[in-house]
Amino acid sequence: MKSHRKQCRRYNDRGHAHFLTFSCFNRQPFLSKDRSREWMLEAMATARDRHDFHLWAYVIMPEHVHLLLWPAQEIYSVSAILKTIKQSVNRKAISYVQKNAPGFLKQMEDRQPNGNISHRFWQRGGGFDANLTEPKTIWNTIDYIHANPVRRNLCLRPTDWKWSSTAEMETPGTGVLPLDLQSLPTMEAG
Repeated sequence: MKSHRKQCRRYNDRGHAHFLTFSCFNRQPFLSKDRSREWMLEAMATARDRHDFHLWAYVIMPEHVHLLLWPAQEIYSVSAILKTIKQSVNRKAISYVQKNAPGFLKQMEDRQPNGNISHRFWQRGGGFDANLTEPKTIWNTIDYIHANPVRRNLCLRPTDWKWSSTAEMETPGTGVLPLDLQSLPTMEAG
């Protein structure tokens, strides 16, 4: 019997923002340490430079990430953006674990039906990708992203969670990663 893996359809449409969600392997809390969160921030900054997108919002949760970005180029690939982010974090994490915590590799072990074993930081598949065009939907998505740590009882207020864009959005220059707010549509635009 042929197995089917859920496919994520991507629409690289000009002018569309993308709400992306992707998870750690087997939804394990691989992003629960500051070290792995820093790797994620570095990878996001590198991908933004390499693929020329505007970052509007993000949150790094213990076992998943939400990003809201807007590609600045007419022709772009969300898959390439995600590949840049995920491969960088994956390489750093596996290298770190091999050198400093080899016993932890078991939690990253992905056994294939043919017996091959690989190590993964990220869950297989494309995650979630929604194209957004309406300002109201974009702002509701930002609220959803920023409220994620509060809903999970990781903090009391969205601004208390260092690993999100909330502080940067409220007071530019105070967050851990700059946002590209100049291109973010206003609520009145919708």
